[in-house]
This record gives sequence, C-alpha cells and structure tokens, in this order.
Amino acid sequence: MRESFTSAIAANRFGLGARPGELAGIADDGRDWLRAQLRAAPPPIADPQLRPSQEILAQALELRQELRASRKADGAASAAQPGAEDGAASALQKLPQFLRPIYVSEVSARFRAAVTTDRPLIERLTQFWTNHFAVSVDKQLLAGLAGSFEREAIRPQVLGTFSELLLSVETHPAMLLYLDNHLSVGPHSELALRRGRRAQARALGINENLAREILELHTLGVGGGYSQGDVTTFAEVITGWSIGGAEGGRFAGGEPGKFLFRAGQHEPGAKRVLGTRYPDRGYEQGVAVLRDLAAHPATAHFIAVKLARHFIADDPPPAAVARLAQAFTVSGGDLPTVYRALIDSREAWAQPLAKYKTPSDYIVSGFRGLSLPVDAQHAPLAPYELLGQRTWAPGSPAGWPDRGADWDGASALMKRIEWADAVGQRLGNRCDAVQLAPQLLGANLSAATAGAVAHAASPAQAVTLLLAAPEFMRR
Repeated sequence: MRESFTSAIAANRFGLGARPGELAGIADDGRDWLRAQLRAAPPPIADPQLRPSQEILAQALELRQELRASRKADGAASAAQPGAEDGAASALQKLPQFLRPIYVSEVSARFRAAVTTDRPLIERLTQFWTNHFAVSVDKQLLAGLAGSFEREAIRPQVLGTFSELLLSVETHPAMLLYLDNHLSVGPHSELALRRGRRAQARALGINENLAREILELHTLGVGGGYSQGDVTTFAEVITGWSIGGAEGGRFAGGEPGKFLFRAGQHEPGAKRVLGTRYPDRGYEQGVAVLRDLAAHPATAHFIAVKLARHFIADDPPPAAVARLAQAFTVSGGDLPTVYRALIDSREAWAQPLAKYKTPSDYIVSGFRGLSLPVDAQHAPLAPYELLGQRTWAPGSPAGWPDRGADWDGASALMKRIEWADAVGQRLGNRCDAVQLAPQLLGANLSAATAGAVAHAASPAQAVTLLLAAPEFMRR
C-alpha cells in the first residue's frame, strides 16, 4: 500500500531521503516524527580520527612558520650562492599534505552521519546553518577547519537559541580566519599607537569583512536597515577578535589556535551601531551588538525567509514567513520553537516535490534509499565534484544557492543521470528497484515512473531509472 504524501514529505523534504521501510514507520504521523527529533540534544559525530580545531590550527600555524623560515633561509642562501637548492619546496608541501587527510576524514564523518542517521531533520538543520554561516575550503587553512567548525560551532547549537548560535559562529577561529578579522587593527588602538599611528593604519587597519557579512548574510540581510557607517563602526567594535598565535609571530601571544580577544588591537571608545550606543567594554562590546542583532526584527524576517525557502518553496509563501518570523521574535530566537512553527505550517505539506534537490541532497538520498555502504575511511568525493557541490566549498560567504533554477540545468541533469547509471551498474542485480520505488517515494511515485522501473531491461537499468526519475530528483 502506498504511503501518504505526509510521510514522503517528512522523510524527503524535512529529512534527507527515505530509507527502506521508513515511510511505513512514519505512516500518517509525519509531523510527530519530526517533532520527536527535536526533543534530544543534537547527536555528536563520534569519530576518533576527528581532531579539535584548536589542535589542527596550532599545528598548521607551526607549519606556516616553518615555511616562512625556509623561505628566509633560501633567500639568504641564494644571495650568497646563486643556484642554491630551494629548501622551501619541501616545506611548501607540508601544509597541504597535513590538511588534505583532515578534510577527507571530516567529509567522510559528515557523510556517514547523514546517510545513517535516525534523526535526519537534525542533520538537515545542521547543514542548513553551516550553509547560512558559510566558510570555504578554497581558503587553504579552512580545508582543515571547515569540518571542526561545523562540529564545534554549529552542531551543538542547532537546538539552542539563534543568539547562542551566532556568538558561537562568529568567535570560532574558522570564521575569523575566513573573513580575516584576526588582521583587523583599530587605528587608535594600543598596537597602532605603539608602532606609529599612521604607518600602522596603512599597514594593517580595519578589516570590514566579518562585520559586513554578519550584517548582510548572518543577521539583518540585504535591505535590513543598516548603512555603510554601521558596517565600519561594527568592524571597529570587533577589532581584537582574533586567534592565539595567528599569522606566526605577527600578532604574538595567546594559546595557538584558540579564540583570543587582543585588547591591544581593539579600537577604543563607545560606538553607535544601528542607532544604539555601546560603551567600550572590550570583548563584551561586540557581544552586546551581536545579541541585539540576533533579536532585531529584520533578522527574524531574514531567517524566516531562508527557512521557508529551504523547507517549503523557492518563493516562500509570505504568510508562512510571517508566522516563522513571529515565532522567532516571541520566543526570543528559540530555534526549536521556530522549527515547530515550520513543521506546523500547512504550506510545508501542501505541495509535494516543491523543492529540487541540491547535488548533496541527491547523493545522500541515493545512498540512504539504496542502503549503499559508506566507507568508514573515505567519503564519496567524486560524485560531489561531478555534480558541482564540493563539501564546504560554496565559493563565497553567501553559501550555496537554495533555488531549483541554480541546479536544474541540462548539463547538471546529464551529470546526475551519469551518476545514476554508474550506481545502477555497480549494484547490478543486487537491488530490486521495483520493490524499493514505493518505499522511497511513497505517494509521490507516479505511474509513469513505476511502469518504467518495472519494465526496465535489467535490474541495473531499473536502479538508474529510479534515481533518474523526476520525483526522485525533488523533495
């Protein structure tokens, strides 16, 4: 018997794709199944190979310092003896050789959690917030930190408050490094005055990257009511938000790899951001601004729009957005309250297959649906590269796009079919796609797809046709 649309939407839109037998277990209680996932703390990723970001970053900074020393020594040797062997060549390779296995281990652990979890809503929410607070491994050190950033700053806060999540993210070394805030120095700070105000302002100065992205991408959103003056002033507020041992000895002090407020870099004085005056209390000045940004009505609306776009439709229904924003505001940014309002939104259940899967969603749902084994040591990196969504590599702080038009081009579709065919060939006759199709798609399974799968020339082709079906491409 085909299950209702409710179970299919719960497993495939709110979750990460149905597993065999899952729709039958959900039955008509899709909402209750989702609410139950919110009642316990987010499950950690338990993998002895994964290391804390502080440890990773401290070692990476040591390797960078070694490279600088090698380059300096080579420069001196070349000056004394032209044609001297370049000893920095081997040092240059040490950092990527150190970071690459860390990246692979983190991606593998994340993928394994997504494919095997019994609480897929939590995994989807974790990935949603990671994309909202995007960092990119295109910046070298982030190859070693992106995974620990998600594990340390985002996963533990997914069922907390938005304010706690925001502070956790903005003080994590991965975010500070990605947006260069560790390099930001107030022109009137102790450090600038000590080295010479004008020279220091030219050499270092204020870096606005983190402040701008917090306002534009993390909280208020474009059109959220802030000005360029607010960006500059907020950037002054968070000068000194740095990392111990950052950039070798350039900013000495602190425990290497760990968040550090460097009072000597902080721009002194009271500041006015979005019309509110914040007295100079060092690190706490920045915390106070973040708390107010988290509670701002524009933030409530911006987060509501993004959640509704992700879980309901590319063009979010205004009524649903308004209800989510109200739940955010009334609860003080309590995220489970907002999630429950989302689950209770009738619009989320009104239109099956409203969202086109991203490549990541497509791959994970394929592994879950076909019960494909997940290698404990290696993630399937090739499919992500093939389909154009390398893990933690969105290319910009805006994260990956969340509309179907960004993913459903003809070339992208052909690559999905190519992957589906490879999976079908790999499974051969070990998978009965005819039996699986209704278990994975439920009421979304069309007669056309059921017929095509049933009349496939081989079991392998049947798997390909199931994965390439329009309803499998959507959630």
